[in-house]
Amino acid sequence: MNYVNLNEEAGRTSYPGRGIVIGVSGDGKYAVTAYFIMGRSDNSRNRIFVQDGEGIRTEAYDPSRLKDPSLIIYAPVRVLGDITIVTNGDQTDTVYDEMKKGKCFAESLLSRRYEPDAPNYTPRISGIMHVSKGSFDYQMSILKSDNGNPDSDDRYTFAYTTPAKGKGRFIHTYMGDGDPLPSFEGEPTPVLISGDIDEFTNGLWEALDNDNKVSLFTRYIDISTGTYDSRIINKNQ
Repeated sequence: MNYVNLNEEAGRTSYPGRGIVIGVSGDGKYAVTAYFIMGRSDNSRNRIFVQDGEGIRTEAYDPSRLKDPSLIIYAPVRVLGDITIVTNGDQTDTVYDEMKKGKCFAESLLSRRYEPDAPNYTPRISGIMHVSKGSFDYQMSILKSDNGNPDSDDRYTFAYTTPAKGKGRFIHTYMGDGDPLPSFEGEPTPVLISGDIDEFTNGLWEALDNDNKVSLFTRYIDISTGTYDSRIINKNQ
């Protein structure tokens, strides 16, 4: 399996939708994640990321233009002890609550499905990063309809227990633009991770389609200490 350039892959289509990247920095010191959102409608584009405790949340850039908060206002990133949760919807809270009760990642998502936004039935993509005592592993998930059939669910979980330095995985909601939007297919794409947090952040932001990109969050977690550094870029300033 070939690892591809992350920025080239992210910029390959004008509308990958929302995306999650998880991996290890090139020097092997950091657990790396990125989460971005894009939008085609005014309601989707009218958003920013803001810090919320150890995580982030979305909020309306201009509250007077907010039409429907469902599916667009949520906490994409939350931290539960040594686990960082990253998702594209309010299933962040579901994972947080259920894992706090002792359930595993896959079990925590059993009550959730794809998003109820017919005819797209947007997949719910999620990831967790476990950094503890100098070790790092992660998992990713996608919950989707079966080729657009709302009566049939496809549920996939991918585990990466010994991630290599300079490598990661990239999952996003759509294969590209369309009507209806075609859901992501296959396992998370193997991608190369390079640069410090600013190089990584700026490179990914520049790669995303300028008309459709909305916000980007990145975090580098020191695998040896658990401390982290984060960046937020919002198109709306």
